[in-house]
Amino acid sequence: MAKSNPLAENLKLYFGFDTFKGNQEAIIRNIMAGRDTFVLMPTGGGKSLCYQLPSLLMKGTAIVISPLIALMKNQVDSMRNFSDEDGIAHFINSSLNKAAIDQVRNDILSGKTKLLYVAPESLTKVENIDFLKQIPISLFAVDEAHCISEWGHDFRPEYRRIRPLINEIGRAPIVALTATATPKVQHDIQKNLGMTDATVFKSSFNRPNLFYEVRPKTSSIDKDIIKYIKANSGKSGIIYCLSRKKVEKLAETLQVNGIKALAYHAGMDSQTRTANQDAFLMERVDVIVATIAFGMGIDKSDVRFVIHYDIPKSLEGYYQETGRAGRDDGEGHCLVFYSNKDLQKLDKFMQGKPIAEQEIGKELLLETAAYAESSVCRRKSLLHYFGETYNKENCGSCDNCINPKKQVEAQELLSMVLETVIAVKEKFKTDHVIDVLLGNETTDVVSYKHNELELFGMGAEEGEKLWNSVIRQALIDGYLDKEIENYGLLKITAAGKKFLDKPCSFKVTEQVDYDEMEEDMQMHGSATSAVDPIMFSMLKNLRKKISKQLNLPPYVIFQDPSLEAMATTYPVTMDELQNIPGVGAGKAKRYGQEFLSLIKIHVEENEIERPEDLRVRTVANKSKLKVSIIQAIDRKVALDDLANTKGLGFSELLDEIEAIVYSGTKINISYFLMEVMDEEHIEEVFDYFKESSSDSIQEAMDVLGGDYTEEEIRLVRIKFISEFGN
Repeated sequence: MAKSNPLAENLKLYFGFDTFKGNQEAIIRNIMAGRDTFVLMPTGGGKSLCYQLPSLLMKGTAIVISPLIALMKNQVDSMRNFSDEDGIAHFINSSLNKAAIDQVRNDILSGKTKLLYVAPESLTKVENIDFLKQIPISLFAVDEAHCISEWGHDFRPEYRRIRPLINEIGRAPIVALTATATPKVQHDIQKNLGMTDATVFKSSFNRPNLFYEVRPKTSSIDKDIIKYIKANSGKSGIIYCLSRKKVEKLAETLQVNGIKALAYHAGMDSQTRTANQDAFLMERVDVIVATIAFGMGIDKSDVRFVIHYDIPKSLEGYYQETGRAGRDDGEGHCLVFYSNKDLQKLDKFMQGKPIAEQEIGKELLLETAAYAESSVCRRKSLLHYFGETYNKENCGSCDNCINPKKQVEAQELLSMVLETVIAVKEKFKTDHVIDVLLGNETTDVVSYKHNELELFGMGAEEGEKLWNSVIRQALIDGYLDKEIENYGLLKITAAGKKFLDKPCSFKVTEQVDYDEMEEDMQMHGSATSAVDPIMFSMLKNLRKKISKQLNLPPYVIFQDPSLEAMATTYPVTMDELQNIPGVGAGKAKRYGQEFLSLIKIHVEENEIERPEDLRVRTVANKSKLKVSIIQAIDRKVALDDLANTKGLGFSELLDEIEAIVYSGTKINISYFLMEVMDEEHIEEVFDYFKESSSDSIQEAMDVLGGDYTEEEIRLVRIKFISEFGN
């Protein structure tokens, strides 16, 4: 007769699962035995259940310290689904009013509540500490425990105060849980929570179902993302951007291109944020565009792709965010767009922070760059970062393994690196070691007299990228170690010393030059979207014919860039025409039909396959700014006052107004012109544009003999285009 397992029976009773995953059962038994427990388990491994089941079975209420309101709500809703008693789980945070908090406390005192989620900030409030002292506590669970460490990707100073607060409330077993922690972060967490004797349960960080890919970030990134989503139609995905502004702009761009997408970031009001999150969970939308505020603890198991629009600040952050894909063990594509310029931007953001924080931030950025630029198996690189060895040569599910690069023998180069690390007494980082090898007389190299070393300049024939590649591979193969606590100092290992005594074959993969690749793709992109010269010539002839009929300069009808775009994407409907740069609804209506007919005939006669995927719709009128400028001009607001209220320079305001009139919208700025210019002068400039074949400001200034400022000429040109062209 099979021996019964009460724990497994309770798992089935409360959660409906037949078996535990991975280490879950061992972790739960350890907690229920009253021992401190450290759980290191990747996203999707079932971390929450490790404290949820014990909390239901142990006496008292479990206190779960969690960093995000969205995560708490999600977890509480989930627990209530497993029970017929709503009071079984509650949260206390800033979103609750006094009446709601009183209800929570009553449920806890009556013994209904088995799990109480609190934000670390709420835990510090005296009234909450006093209340918690009165109740029996089964355990303390510190979720997202990496927030304790400055080396973690989401450092929260208030997490540092958790242990003293626990001591004040009363002793109970502590469970620290995180989905990402390097050995350094793990040590930090245990030390700070006073649980260095805790039993550690570490699951493998390998997520075999995830596919990792890095692409160069080019100006066509929006188009690339739209293409990717449309090729994966109906699948759920998350796109991460670093700025709130980019989140909103990209969400709008996706919407106007027929993709069901919503934005999510911390700057939105909580009602909208919650509604957007629920729409994603309930599959009313396919894609959420978000800052990293989204996703922690979001229990959606069928996210099929995670796209990083911007490179993340750390590999831990990247790993956790990609971990939201394929939590049901199904398909999960992790695509990151990488540009060195993004790293430089992130580096700039750190300026002004304390030096120690800058050093940590820079080291984390370097690790991210190394991952993105490396031609080594992505899985191997990631797992190595988390202190885990991946032994397969080819994982078969990352871009580098699917398209393996050529390997070159680098035995001599590794010897030179190891000898240099020893020569600088293992007290310097990668960039310094490479400077010595290349013979770069930097301030540091000269001040430490490393330019006098025998090895100085010995590797000048090789490029910096190759040396970086050798060092990265040496770290992965265990010949070098990086002291992360000391901001990445390189140390030689026992295996490294053995290699110097008895060198063996050491191969490195030829590295991808992402800057060059980005330029190639930009060029390739412009080649694939090259203007059809015959179409362009026909469109110019048509414009010339119409300009003669209407007695207008050709540029008033459509500017050259608009014709080039037409000769590239071949618009054949009014909607498509309005998506051409510089063509608004007014201009399309006034002049568009003849151009559309000409394009249609050319496309049909030459059997041209229109590159629809090259056409990315932009948000109508691009922004509320343009609408508000038109409304202000209708109210006859002085343009200099308007510039001030919009926080624009006068020239920037003119840029916006020019974009408005060139796209076909009629506006009347005569009220302002009459205030700032003499009527005769207005007429003189106006007549110039009437007769000129060019709208160039510089040419106008040359002809008009310097009697007018650039701004005056631009203002009159706006009046001219608006009256004659629109």
